[in-house]
Amino acid sequence: MAAWRCRHRMSSQHQTEPEQQESQDIGRPRVPIPLYTYILVGSIVTVFVVQCLTSNALSSAIVGDERSARLAGFDKQAFLRSHEYWRILTGACIHGGILHIMFNSFAFYNLGRVFEILSNRAHLAIVFLISAVGGNLLSLIFVPNRPSIGASGGIVGLLGYLAIYGFRRRQFISSAFRRDMVINIGFMLVFGLALAEVVDNFGHIGGLIAGAVYGFVQIPADVHIDPRAASSKVELAGLSALGIYLAACALSILLILQIV
Repeated sequence: MAAWRCRHRMSSQHQTEPEQQESQDIGRPRVPIPLYTYILVGSIVTVFVVQCLTSNALSSAIVGDERSARLAGFDKQAFLRSHEYWRILTGACIHGGILHIMFNSFAFYNLGRVFEILSNRAHLAIVFLISAVGGNLLSLIFVPNRPSIGASGGIVGLLGYLAIYGFRRRQFISSAFRRDMVINIGFMLVFGLALAEVVDNFGHIGGLIAGAVYGFVQIPADVHIDPRAASSKVELAGLSALGIYLAACALSILLILQIV
């Protein structure tokens, strides 16, 4: 036994640096690549690039392009009277200026990255889609005469899901995480009230509720069940939700280019 320990010690001393690093990495949890987050953020940025390229002036792209909003935004009267039902999705694909897309992309990346660590990426796509639609529906009810644009409803839905996650899995989630989620929700509400003329508060609230309800139903109360596990049906539903939003982005681009 003593001879084996000696030989083992000698062999470890002759390990190369890459081999030592590899041995240290064994057993260390790997952070998953936030694939769906990258895809979804990339899709809204792509649509915005098309908005900029087709705008009549650079200033329109910076402060907001009314042409894109008119062609593909969630015009509620067109939705109701002209039966342009696709607008409830395309409205969540376009943005009203460089600050709008930057803020939403930054928030989406940060929330989505955490989401894909704590849960399954399939749930990310599902939550984002139903929250975007849910936010637009609540906005349709309370502000039917005001058009809506932006992915904010879906992004806030991720925040609602993560807030429920933090409280439902409190055995594993720090109090700092829960506090951050509550602060973010509070900031969103205060920010929305301060800029009520330009921010769709009902879209945000509808998205928040949709994400929170989905989280309450989906996140298991049993601490022994891994919330990151997903059945093949859930995986398919998540892939379908991702595909639906990407199709909406593609339709938005076609509408902006006036191809359809």
